[in-house]
Amino acid sequence: MDRNGYDLQRVCGHGTRTRHTIKGEDNRNTAVMPESEEKPQSFDNPTMLQNEMCYPAPREEKDVDIINIKGIEDIGYVQPEFMILNAFEDQDAEHPNGLYFQDGKRRVDYVLVYQYKKSNRKGFSSRHRGSVGSRHQEQDLDLGLQPSDFPEDDRRLRRDEFEQNLLDTGLELESDEEPKAYGLGFVKIHAPWHVLCREAEFLKLKMPTKKVYEVKQKTGILSKISNVVYKITSPLRPKVKEHSNVTFKHLSYPFSREKKHLFDISDKDNFFTSTTRSTIVFEILKRTTCTKAKYSMGITSLIASGVYTAAYPLHDGLYEGDSVGQNDRKLLYEEWASYGLFYKYQPLDLIRKYFGEKIAMYFAWLGVYTQLLIPASTVGVIVFLYGCATVNENIPSMEMCDHRANITMCPLCDKTCSYWKLKSTCATARASHLFDNPATVFFSVFMALWAAMFLEHWKRCQMRLNYKWDLTGFEEEEDHPRPEYEARVLSKVLKKEQQRKEEKPMEAVEEHPNKWKNRVWSAMAGVKLTEKEKLTWKDRSPAYLMNIVSVLFMIGLTFAIVFGVILYRISTAAAMAVSSDPYAKANVRVIVTATAVIINLVVILILDEVYGSIAWWLTKIEIPKTDKSFEERLIFKAFLLKFVNAYTPIFYVAFFKGRFTGRPGKYTYIFRHMRMEECAPGGCLMELCIQLSIIMLGKQLIQNNLFEIGIPKMKKLIRYIKAKREAKLETESNCKIPQQYESDYNLDPFAGLTPEYMEMIIQFGFVTLFVASFPLAPLFALLNNVIEIRLDAKKFTRELRRPDAAKSKDIGIWYNILRGIGKLAVIINAFVIAFTSDFIPRLVFVYLYSPDGTLNGFTNNTLSYFNVSHFEAGSETLEPMALGYKVEICRYKDYREPPWSSQPYDLSKEFWSVLAARLAFVIIFQNLVMFMSDFVDWMIPDIPKEISERMSKEKLLMVELFLKEEQTKLHIVEALSSQEKERRMENFDEGPKENTPELSENCTGAQTLPTHIL
Repeated sequence: MDRNGYDLQRVCGHGTRTRHTIKGEDNRNTAVMPESEEKPQSFDNPTMLQNEMCYPAPREEKDVDIINIKGIEDIGYVQPEFMILNAFEDQDAEHPNGLYFQDGKRRVDYVLVYQYKKSNRKGFSSRHRGSVGSRHQEQDLDLGLQPSDFPEDDRRLRRDEFEQNLLDTGLELESDEEPKAYGLGFVKIHAPWHVLCREAEFLKLKMPTKKVYEVKQKTGILSKISNVVYKITSPLRPKVKEHSNVTFKHLSYPFSREKKHLFDISDKDNFFTSTTRSTIVFEILKRTTCTKAKYSMGITSLIASGVYTAAYPLHDGLYEGDSVGQNDRKLLYEEWASYGLFYKYQPLDLIRKYFGEKIAMYFAWLGVYTQLLIPASTVGVIVFLYGCATVNENIPSMEMCDHRANITMCPLCDKTCSYWKLKSTCATARASHLFDNPATVFFSVFMALWAAMFLEHWKRCQMRLNYKWDLTGFEEEEDHPRPEYEARVLSKVLKKEQQRKEEKPMEAVEEHPNKWKNRVWSAMAGVKLTEKEKLTWKDRSPAYLMNIVSVLFMIGLTFAIVFGVILYRISTAAAMAVSSDPYAKANVRVIVTATAVIINLVVILILDEVYGSIAWWLTKIEIPKTDKSFEERLIFKAFLLKFVNAYTPIFYVAFFKGRFTGRPGKYTYIFRHMRMEECAPGGCLMELCIQLSIIMLGKQLIQNNLFEIGIPKMKKLIRYIKAKREAKLETESNCKIPQQYESDYNLDPFAGLTPEYMEMIIQFGFVTLFVASFPLAPLFALLNNVIEIRLDAKKFTRELRRPDAAKSKDIGIWYNILRGIGKLAVIINAFVIAFTSDFIPRLVFVYLYSPDGTLNGFTNNTLSYFNVSHFEAGSETLEPMALGYKVEICRYKDYREPPWSSQPYDLSKEFWSVLAARLAFVIIFQNLVMFMSDFVDWMIPDIPKEISERMSKEKLLMVELFLKEEQTKLHIVEALSSQEKERRMENFDEGPKENTPELSENCTGAQTLPTHIL
């Protein structure tokens, strides 16, 4: 407290923060200036301090607004004529959480954070404001700049100018800075009512009007069914207001200051939601200029250059605690971000209200996807149970397990491997039937139609949300250019300018006598030129070349790693064949397959992180113009690399393993001595199932859940330990209560929805692309997503800063990716059924070669004969008597002529018959399923009928509202005009009555009557 009774500083614990509000227009707002900036004469006269008017410098002398002044006048900004400084008492006792300014009335809509280091030079305060005499102060400072202080001074000057420009737009600011030599400073921003109205009109934000209409409800039997379903599902609905039955709806119309009477603005504090207020402030921050940064345009460039460290809207308060009042964040935490609520619907309206439409749209899509996984997983479990029930009736597996059959198989590798019995693969054959049975074909067709129905159902749900959230007429406008793009364009402009000067060195260049003014004018020229100049493909050609080379290199790296795993499988199988452990010899295939899949999983997890970072870097060097373009290019590259990384090992097992091995006596070798690996006699489908299940479950458990849970917990623990260590250095740290903006700063920044979507899109590929080999994939995806929704909810409400709300009427490019995966799934499943499973060979055998129309003898039909004397020299087994007798003929899986035929070891007629059937099945399956999918797409309309009717009704009601308004205006105008006519007529009638006696007395004046009246 000073001698006049003004509280200039608030002391709490170890930290003393100096707070001052920078006032723009409203004289009821207050400010406390730092001691170094206060005027001594003001303390002698308290009244003078309260009513002092500080007039800004003239425009030609106020250097910070030279570029921005025209833009401000063009869009109707009100320029403040003065700033009023006023002292006030500390109001933190009333609002201790930092959600309001110190007056306890103005809400904090946005927060800017910066790191400061106070200068030791005389006359330079911790927060210098360029209001009065700033021009002369800057000239003095330029003379005494020290090299060590220049970066901090430069950032301080940029902050001062940027915040002054924010004041010019009508925003109100309050600073909170500690008196320590260095630390964090916070600038709290409040948007007053007139700024909100102006910007809402400028952004064409739709707001609810007073006009309310009744939503048409279902009638008859549909109404009864709807009521019954609503009552049954009532326990599944969260306890929030938005999930009640809505019978009335407000008409929405883009806000206009001229039509304020249409909107219910009785409660101005709550007319604009906190999300809308922060969106308006963020739009102002993005377009506010800063000439000291030359090309800087908006807050993003200032953060990139280190002027500010962060910018974010505040959370509504704490999310847990008995003493915490009810707020939207706490309600979301209680009714959404809890694993115990996994069976309930999501409060999408509340999510939209708190986080914005774009994030709410993601959770809506995730919820629809998870719900539709329920029927898919149910059918998949039925298919799996069918395989379990019929495993003992499967003739091919029974033949393989028959101990009476004395079928000797050829060695699996050269020299070290010996002959083996077919019955040793009995367990693998029985397990293969669980996934390779006739029901698998039906499930593949079902999943293809399911994918089409899922996309159509989502489009309908999306239209319902667009109608409900007033997004039907929303069109995304082009974003502001990214700071990197503007910097590159400016460097291009300056380079051209330099070349022009070199070509014409004799031309005189006008220089301003003042160094700073010259800098500002050069920045003005740069900004004007960057509006006309653009980056062409020639400017980006090095980046494009780097992108192509890098992407091809990383795809080649993925193939090389898969090839390395293949070599590991071959060498490990050969090594285990000579092992003295009988268990290892008996389970070579299982051990090699399992360890190879684990290696693939570890490599996939590592490369996923590497490829994500590289994709971001490659997109950055392309220098896209807008954030939307940057996001789309990043998504394309990241998806391509992660798709190749995740599915290459699976593609190898499904379509390449065992296809190019050759035959006994003429095998295909790698590096001359490593023989290509073969599929088991039951086929590669079982191995494909193991590969798919381990990779899918491993990614979900490790990458999606453990990483998302463990890493935030670890970061939180590190922050806690760091804060506790810093607290020990302070003597009175216990009494300091952190403000909401300080707590939010310690949270992780929001990194966008791309990782969340990418995770689900890769999972969608696992569910649809190879579902013929793993019918349980939808079930595991469903279990993962039930946890994923609540995990993401916890992350958004507890671990992340509140994101900037953004409008979006769809999920963007992700829908096209989903549609492409759905089409690709039909083709891949057709090839899996035709070439990887034994479904087609069994059909060919039953209808062409079976003597009794059954599968009896199918196993023998698929095995060819080989004379062991025809082995190449040096490839014979070292243990020819391993089975206890000398082997003369061994069998191998292929369709070839026997050694005693006229054309030994040539492909047989059965091979060509099976190949023709496989190709025919692929063509028929693909076209049939594609036709059925397109038919489903055509049958289901994108817009539900009731939504289309309601949208048409809204348009008609809006037209009627404006017609009625115009008629009312017309009646008022007619009434006023008629009153004006009556008044004129009365005045007109009174005039002749007064002159009548004069006219009667003098008849000679009758000839001048018309003239007299006129």
